[in-house]
Parts: sequence; C-alpha cells; structure tokens
Amino acid sequence: MKISPALKRILAAVLAAAALTAPAALGLLRDQDLTVSDALYQSPAAGDVPIVVVGMDQRAVDALGPLPWPRSAMARAIRYLNGEESLKPAVIGVDVLFVGESADPAEDAALASAAAEGGNLVFASAGTFRSDLAAEGGGFYVDKQALQGWDKPYDALAAVSGTGHINAMADSDGILRHAKLFVDVPGTGRVDSFSRVIYEKYAAFCGKAPSERPATNAKGFFYIPFTGMPGSYYGGVSILDLMEGTVPRDHFAGKIVLIGPYAPGMQDEYRTSMDHAAPMYGIEFHANLIEAFDTGFYPREVGRLWQLALLFLLSGLCFWWLWDRKMLHAAVAWLLLCALWIGLCLGLYRLAGLVLHVLWIPAAVTAVFIASVALNYIRASLEKRYITNTFRRYVDPAILKELLVKGGAAEDLGGRTFDIAVLFVDIRGFTTMSESLDPPTVVSIINQYLTLTTECVMRRHGTLDKFVGDCTMAFWNAPLPQEDPVYLACCAAMDMVEGSKELGRQLQERFGRTVSFGVGVHFGPAVVGNIGAPQRMDYTAIGDTVNTASRLESNAPGGTIYISRAVADALGDRARTTSLGGSVKLKGKAEGFEVLTLDSLDMEERK
Repeated sequence: MKISPALKRILAAVLAAAALTAPAALGLLRDQDLTVSDALYQSPAAGDVPIVVVGMDQRAVDALGPLPWPRSAMARAIRYLNGEESLKPAVIGVDVLFVGESADPAEDAALASAAAEGGNLVFASAGTFRSDLAAEGGGFYVDKQALQGWDKPYDALAAVSGTGHINAMADSDGILRHAKLFVDVPGTGRVDSFSRVIYEKYAAFCGKAPSERPATNAKGFFYIPFTGMPGSYYGGVSILDLMEGTVPRDHFAGKIVLIGPYAPGMQDEYRTSMDHAAPMYGIEFHANLIEAFDTGFYPREVGRLWQLALLFLLSGLCFWWLWDRKMLHAAVAWLLLCALWIGLCLGLYRLAGLVLHVLWIPAAVTAVFIASVALNYIRASLEKRYITNTFRRYVDPAILKELLVKGGAAEDLGGRTFDIAVLFVDIRGFTTMSESLDPPTVVSIINQYLTLTTECVMRRHGTLDKFVGDCTMAFWNAPLPQEDPVYLACCAAMDMVEGSKELGRQLQERFGRTVSFGVGVHFGPAVVGNIGAPQRMDYTAIGDTVNTASRLESNAPGGTIYISRAVADALGDRARTTSLGGSVKLKGKAEGFEVLTLDSLDMEERK
C-alpha cells in the first residue's frame, strides 16, 4: 500500500516525538534540566520576617575551642537574649543537637533552666535514615529513607522547649531543592521540621494564624522557594557577642533569632538550588523555610507523566511544522518557541506556583531545529548533486564549477531567454558506410565520432545539448554568460573539421571508406532550460535560432562550415569567410538570408 506524503509526515512526526521524549523519560536530561530550572525559578527576594542569624563562627571556636562546648555556654547566650522581657526575641531557634544528659548535671540544668525562663526556645532533633527492606500490600520494597534512629533534646530540655527535626536531604545531584516537612517517629508521632515549629511560634507571637501547611509527597517533602542567598541572613553577629553582651538587646527584640554552626568544617553546609557554587549553612536553610511558610507560597511540581505527554505533543507538532520550512523561518520559530516556553514556565511559577521542566521543551525544539537544518542541508546536497549530474552531461567542467560556486543553478534550470551561439554537426557519408558494416562496428564508429565532437565542444567551453542519431548539437552563452560565445562556437567547429580528417583517414584504412563533417553555426535569441514532461526532461535550447543552425548544418557539404551573417559580423576580421549570398535556400527563411562559409579562423589555444 502506498503511503501518502501527508501520512509519511505525520508518522515521521510521531517517531520524532517518541525519540525526543525518550531521553527525558529515561532521566538522561535530569541534571541539566535541574540546573536550568534552578537558575530560572530561584532568585533572591526581600523577606518580611525579621530574622537574625547568630553564628557559631570561627571567632567563637577560637575563643571556646572545638565543639562540643559546655552547655552552660549556650545557656549564657540564651539568658542574654531574654534578659529584658520587653526586648525578648519572638522565638529563639538553636540548630544544635543536645542529645542525652552530659557528664555534668549542672551543665544540663543550666541550659534547661535558661530555656524554661525564656519560654521561647526551639531546639533541634534529627533522624537517622538509611535504605531498608519494608513490607507493603503483602510485598516488599526497598525504602531508601527508612528511619533507623531518632535524636532529640534530653528530657529536661525537651520538657521546657519545643523541638523540630533539622534533617536536610539533597536530591540525587547533591543539591537541596526539597525540604522534609515532618518525620513520623515510632512511639513519638509526627515531628514537624525545625523551621515549621519556629514559624508557628512566631505567628502565635504576632497574634496571627499560621499559613496553611504545604502539600507534600508521601515522604513529607515539598519544593523549596528560596528567598535568601548564602550569607544574606548573616549580619556578622557571633554567639560570642551574646556571651560577652556586646550587641544591644534591642537588635533582637521581637525577631526570630537562629543560632547555629557558621564556620567551615562543622559539617553543616549545603549546595542549594539558589546557588550551586556557594555553600549555604544549615541555619540559613531554615531561615529560607521560615520565609516560605510566612508567604504561604508553595510551588507544586507538575506530574511527570503530564509533562512527558506535553513534551511528546509539542515536539511532534514542532517536527511536523518545521519539516520543510526555510532556514530563516525555522530559526525564528526555534527562538520564538524557546523564549515562549521559558516565559511560560516563569509565569506559571510566579502566578500559579507550578514547576515545569524548563529544559525539556527547548532541548526538543533545538533538536528538531538541528534536524530540520540537517534535512535542508541534505535536500540542498541532493539538489546540488542532481544539478551537477544534470549539467555534467552537457556543460564544460569549468562552466559547471563556476555555475555551482556562484549559485542560482536551480533557477537557471527553468526556461530563460539567452542570446546563444548554436552549433550543429553531422557526418556526411555515414549512412552509406553503415549499410555495409555490422552493428558493433557501426556503434564503434559512432562512439568515436561523438567522442570527437564532445571533446571539441568541451574544449571550447560549450554546453553539449544532445545527440540525435549521428548529429550533435551544442550551444554557448548559457546557462552562464560567456565572453565571445560566437568565437568559441566557431573554434569548436574548426576543431571538429580538423579532427574529422584524422578520423576519416582511420576509417579509410580500416574499411576503405571515409566520412566528413558538415557544420552549421548561428547566433541569436533562444529559450534555454529544462524542457519536457515531469517524467522526462532535457536541458536544451529551442527557438528559431536553433532551427536556423540546424538547417545551415543540413545544407553544408562535408568538410564545410556554414555560418550566418550574424556569426560573421561577430567574428569580424578574425575570420576569412566566403559569402554564398542567397544561393543556399534554408527552409523557413525568407529570400535574402545570407549564408557564408567559414574558411579559416585566427584561433587561440584555450584551456
């Protein structure tokens, strides 16, 4: 069954869509897409929540020594912050694990007492996760985030303060893009994140209802809309400043104070979707989450299957549309589609909180564009090959090379009017000779003759039109203009007459008979181009000029070149001619058409 071009195009678009969707479905573009998406979606913004980050920085490490510090040190910092009731922070979050009682009960009591006095403390808890075999629905699966252990503040501290988990889990490429809203702890229940607990305490302090909780996946993760860059929340306040009382208390009044590690080597820094290069400390990560909870802006990642379906549809339509477009149109469409998609992604993110894969569509459109460029190149190459093969049969290689270098060959294949010099040459006496020879010998003689005439035409840079039996037709000044086309045609005619003498001598020796050439040359306008039916076309010349040259040849005796007055005038004093006046009657020509013989010609050797 023959497939229609339209159906072929549709099938090709479907196959292309499948090929372009497969890399995304297999996750081959995942890391690149995440990088591009992070760059588009995550940008710094001003936050409304007053947050002060107090760093457990290198200066404090130099003064207090390496961690862990005595718990009384943290108690001193807390007491300073809560030293005046009117200047107390709204919430103090301590991103440090105080697990189990220490060796010094006094230290434990000091920290618990400071927390109880303030009444505004939230301390860190943390789970330990690893892959484990889990049962579900009568089967088993590998749970890559199975809770294996739970670390919480020691009992005395837990009794007088809040707690939230500080677990931060990066994506497979090591970048933090999702936060875990809660951890379900066996025997304890659901424990919210450190940042969520702090935010809800802050909302209560401000007398407002907390924002809705973000929707999460089954594991409790949600997409993070970062607000602050690494370092943007840190104003240089060290925990040592609190212990020494060098920062006024009103700097912290009514604010959220976050205390946590803020020095290299403390193993609390992460690469985030806000900035892949600069690390963000855990305490700043929690500050970003608090800002997100306050705005209530929780972007939702559109389902993967929906995005794959959209990718398949758009890439297929794009391939179908770009199938045979011109390069300029294809380039404009490519750039426009990429720009529109990126703009759509950004707009949906900001207005509707939808997270789309930014790179999928531009990558597919780019692949389609490259494919369309390649197809156009292949088509152009095939067309050039066709043109080359077409003209190679007719045109001198030098003309062919110039034609292809200058371009426009396809246009020249159509019919156009040129002023051309037309040459016809035929064998005199060949019919009589062929009657006494066997067919292979006849073909051999014909081939020698055609070889001779072809070489003469090509040597003089002519266009070989056709062979009709033992007649050869050629013309000059098309498809490209030539300098002195009449002279070139007559040089070719003289070459043929001279070459026929040697061919005649060889035939006389072999067969006892000889042949000679009759040649006719005329100059004038003619239509030149691909002429014929779609199934069979020839690159040829037609018109009265061609007919006249043919009739000059048919009347020329063997070894004679008949030319018209137009040819003689173009040759000028370079030629010696003999006018036959109106003695030679050409069919279709009025009385008085002058015919001349070309007796000799001043010829130059041409390469």
